[in-house]
Amino acid sequence: MTGAAELLSLAWGALWIHFVVFLRVGPVMSLFPGFGERSVPVRIKLMLALGFTVIVTPVLAPRLTGSADMAFGLLVVAETGVGLVIGIGVRLFLLALQTAGSMAAQATSLSQILGSASVTPLPAMGHLLVVAALALSMMLGLHIRVAEMVILTYDILPVGRLPDAATVTQWGVGQAASAFSLAFGLAAPFVIVSVIYNLALGVINRAMPQLMVVFVGAPVITAAGLVLLMLLAPVMLTVWMTAFDRFITNPFGAG
Repeated sequence: MTGAAELLSLAWGALWIHFVVFLRVGPVMSLFPGFGERSVPVRIKLMLALGFTVIVTPVLAPRLTGSADMAFGLLVVAETGVGLVIGIGVRLFLLALQTAGSMAAQATSLSQILGSASVTPLPAMGHLLVVAALALSMMLGLHIRVAEMVILTYDILPVGRLPDAATVTQWGVGQAASAFSLAFGLAAPFVIVSVIYNLALGVINRAMPQLMVVFVGAPVITAAGLVLLMLLAPVMLTVWMTAFDRFITNPFGAG
């Protein structure tokens, strides 16, 4: 009877530790690029969250020994809140890439081509960049980096500790600003070409008012946009992956 009681106690302790880790891993996985896409079924997301929980729990078990003595409500709120903060911070990088694709497509008159190629309506250029970025991330071991990032967050925010609201607000504003800055930086070549094109079109129109410059220039800017996408897509993805890797390495660093 004593042996059965000890076995039951050990099983309950292991289950509790896995549950505590799942509270933080679940929100992260629901928002993480690739794993948390709307096209991925909810059951698959749940299985992925459970799988990552099983992977990282043995490493985190020594740090969670005192979690059973914490108030259950505070533990749930704190761990879920931290997971949501991390997930939103990661999701901003995918939104930055989508914004860059939309800006580039709008600047080069390609925003209406295949605009509903994904669950979230995106220009074809943005959809192409997002899919390429997700494929590149998976090829470079994103699943391993996810586990590393989750383990790292417990060094910065121990279990059961609510993050300071002012600090989280400042961090969130910094991450949003960084995301928009990254998006504009990625789309800058397309915007610059569009400005030069429109200036040249205006000069030609003033010099030759009788010429329908729009019909002549529209194919030019479309072709220029496609050529730029072919040449700059590898560079854009490299810059995006560098910024994304920097965030995963230090998720609560400066925005």
